[in-house]
Amino acid sequence: MPERETLETDVLIVGAGPAGLSCALRLSQLIQARQGSGDSPLSADNIYVLEKAEELGAHSLSGAVLDPRALGELVPDFEAKGAPLETPVTGDSVYYFTRSGQFKAPINPPFFHNHGNYIVSLNRFVKWLGTQVEGTGVNLFPGFSGMDVLFDGDRVAGVRTDDKGIDKNGRQKSNYQPGYDLRAKVTVFAEGPRGSLTKHLVRRLKLDAGCNPQAYGIGVKELWDVPAGRLPKGQVVHTAGWPLSAKQFGGAFLYAMSDTRLSLGLVSGLDADDPRFDGHNAFQLWKTHPWVRSLLEGGQMVRYGAKTVPEGGYFAIPNTVMDGALIVGDSAGFLNSQRLKGIHLAMKTGMLAAESIFEALAGGDTSAKGLQRFDEKWRSSWVHEEMWKVRNYHQGFEHGFFPGMIQGALQFVTGGRGLHARYRSRADFEHVKKLVEINGRPERARPDGKLTFDKLKDVYHSATHHDEDQPSHLRIADFDICNDRCVKEYGNPCQYFCPAQVYEMEEKADGSGQRLKLNPSNCVHCKTCDIADPYQIITWVCPEGGGGPHYEGM
Repeated sequence: MPERETLETDVLIVGAGPAGLSCALRLSQLIQARQGSGDSPLSADNIYVLEKAEELGAHSLSGAVLDPRALGELVPDFEAKGAPLETPVTGDSVYYFTRSGQFKAPINPPFFHNHGNYIVSLNRFVKWLGTQVEGTGVNLFPGFSGMDVLFDGDRVAGVRTDDKGIDKNGRQKSNYQPGYDLRAKVTVFAEGPRGSLTKHLVRRLKLDAGCNPQAYGIGVKELWDVPAGRLPKGQVVHTAGWPLSAKQFGGAFLYAMSDTRLSLGLVSGLDADDPRFDGHNAFQLWKTHPWVRSLLEGGQMVRYGAKTVPEGGYFAIPNTVMDGALIVGDSAGFLNSQRLKGIHLAMKTGMLAAESIFEALAGGDTSAKGLQRFDEKWRSSWVHEEMWKVRNYHQGFEHGFFPGMIQGALQFVTGGRGLHARYRSRADFEHVKKLVEINGRPERARPDGKLTFDKLKDVYHSATHHDEDQPSHLRIADFDICNDRCVKEYGNPCQYFCPAQVYEMEEKADGSGQRLKLNPSNCVHCKTCDIADPYQIITWVCPEGGGGPHYEGM
């Protein structure tokens, strides 16, 4: 074992997205407010924030329409401070697509009313939020991945960062540098959906006992530059229906960030029963719809990205408090799947975590009992109010789109309840059927390089980069299952559900069949494979810090 340097701090935040940065900024505000009295329990330079991306915002991807509620509470003068809000929403519309036509909803559902919200680039927004945090003296460490949780018994004691300079065979290179042991009185996990450390933490401490399994959607997105006049600036469009089947949960979005720039994407549930369903392919098909094609023709795709979205809702949120640690934001599942919005919830839970930590440090008790105020705070805030109203929403779509619409209507008139006080659900991977149970073949898009693209072309536009000579961050427990059993039973769904062609089937050298080939350097860090694999033998861990996509402007 290498000799590691140990650093001690008061608060360690893992993840510099909206949740982690809001936590850090709120902590620094509380410190500043108490400076005059001289009795602050911590100082800003004893707050560390780890970020696996090479720079803040590089791995931050979302639709994104921002509900500014939490931002206004955290930074009341955010407009004066130059918050990069691309444009206020000026109009909404909802369509139902068939293969060649569309029906516009005469009245928008209330949850798709976006008056007062802003279309934003999450990448730019996170960068700006980072400058606000950095200006307070908080220590930001981009390019450092959290690889292991440190424990003292069952108490979370901090995080070990990644070793740098390891080759793909596990040998030390000339630039080898062992990771640090960062020990903290309180550690905040703000890793985003399916965080690798959070996943380990939840399983070890059984934090999800009694909860519904978390459900996820995979969102694929592109930025396009188009001729002016196609869609008014500030317009927000959502579509349901084709190319998703009536059995699938999901839909598409299109946001006019300016007169010439469109943000568009499709989110589909990872609970599809067909192992050959491909979210990236569905998005490419969606762009061939006559209505969408008319908006994009003559334009140019400039950026691509993909990420998962936690859609399980209120009953899928695990215990967020334990000895020495809290879980916030998407890592805990704080996202409204009905509105498809989570930035404001991530920020607010980060802020409430900061207030709870400050009180716990002031009282000298950072055990689960001392940090329990976080659970009490979010459950007595508007976070709970919003999550509770849609507590059974995603689960209502368990049997398909149209039954889900009926369930959604019942839930709306009953304050989120519906037919049952609590709808049960299954994990996403449990929905997939074997090939012998599936009829027909899914429709495939034909990439033309202008309107539609293959996965490699899109990955190129995500600016993804990993050092080729490093250990694979995709750990497969048993390749024999992939190469023998999965071929026959499911047809290797990893080659379809991955939006970046990380998983590829190639012919064996002896011609006896196919074998799985990994392309980890393509990975855009969506973690779909960790979620959707029917055998649950794929584990996604952080690669060497700094690797991954670069979502400039997305």
